[in-house]
Amino acid sequence: MDSTRDSRFSTIYKNDHPWLERRLRNGLRNREDAEDVAGETFTQLLCLPALEQLNEPRAMLVTIARRITWRLWRRRELEQAWLEMLRLQPEPLEPSAEERVQTLQALQALDTALDGLSAKARMAFLYSQLDGMTHVEIAARLKVSPTMVRKYIVQALRRCCEVFGV
Repeated sequence: MDSTRDSRFSTIYKNDHPWLERRLRNGLRNREDAEDVAGETFTQLLCLPALEQLNEPRAMLVTIARRITWRLWRRRELEQAWLEMLRLQPEPLEPSAEERVQTLQALQALDTALDGLSAKARMAFLYSQLDGMTHVEIAARLKVSPTMVRKYIVQALRRCCEVFGV
């Protein structure tokens, strides 16, 4: 890291880290989450290619922090849905702790792989893979044509193949 870049990052961190953490604490209502999101935000800021030319660091910090917070909430929603599904399972079918962790990791990897697709493309893929719905059923639910459902599922499958190296 060159000295100009290092100096710029240090200045932004010193001036804006307390501000960002306070803002996140007010929004997240949890000190630990606010600290984690703020730390990850500055880690991502450090990776920006044109950090030296950044004119509005607070706007960039808020943008990055929102994206990280959104992912945090999505991950927690996935975990809660999985735990709720487990709660509804009969006792003998309950997976081991290791199986739970592996399944949650797989769900998080899938969520990351589908990140960037449109909401309809994600939903079409999940309806087809998790709920076993037909293209016609998905089309009716999403209010699109079965052909569009097919295109959405292909987009999602391509993304999964890219991310998982298949």
